[in-house]
Amino acid sequence: MKSIKLRTPEQVAKARAAGHLIAEVLAMLKPHVVPGVTTDELDAICHDYIVNTLKCIPSNVGYHGYPKTACISPNHVVCHGIPSKDKKLKKGDIVNVDVTLTKDGWFGDSSRMFIVGEANVLARRLVMTTYEALRAGIRQVRPGATLGDVGHAIQQVAHAAGFSVVREYGGHGIGDIYHDDPHVNHFGRPGEGLKLQEGMIFTIEPMINAGGAGIRELNDGWTVVTRDHSLSAQWEHMVTVTKDGFEILTPWPDGLGEYPAIE
Repeated sequence: MKSIKLRTPEQVAKARAAGHLIAEVLAMLKPHVVPGVTTDELDAICHDYIVNTLKCIPSNVGYHGYPKTACISPNHVVCHGIPSKDKKLKKGDIVNVDVTLTKDGWFGDSSRMFIVGEANVLARRLVMTTYEALRAGIRQVRPGATLGDVGHAIQQVAHAAGFSVVREYGGHGIGDIYHDDPHVNHFGRPGEGLKLQEGMIFTIEPMINAGGAGIRELNDGWTVVTRDHSLSAQWEHMVTVTKDGFEILTPWPDGLGEYPAIE
């Protein structure tokens, strides 16, 4: 296996700066996620804010040919939903917005779930459970813990709620490279996998389905949906391993609302 990069405090500071800015983009977007808005309009708002307000680069544009700034994935879309003028959000939808920017050569990558108006009980429970799974995984992060500990904690929360974990996609190392080692599974066994060390930076971004774990990719080559058409949710934070635990590099500047703190 390739050696995993251990970042200096100066490098972590650059990742933190990029992370804080991408969190700002998602907080800025929140009031715009309303019934009737198109996913293309939300994408344009993200692009304008990243380029014109933050003076950063929207990292997804052109990445492996991806055409847009954000991946916007409503309801049964698991990930990589391409924003479209034809896709209007409606009351009761749940939607993930996943967006990345580059500042001074360093990447900030995060995603948030938004509930459009009022969602039903199952949708709300899925969104909250997926957040709790993210929280459980992040709380395992410390020197000497393993990626298996992180994945196991996520899987336990999801399975206890009767939900399933998407296995084909995971978190990833990040820094001055967008997708780097290590790959972070959202399932696993305690004590197995890579041992964490101070200075590692990676994303944790569980995708949890209300039904089965099966997924399929649409003909556009990007959009991934649940095979059984059940709802899917995802949250993503960038974290770094500190000397005695973790630091979230993409903290929400607008506060946590009903979501519990991760500490």
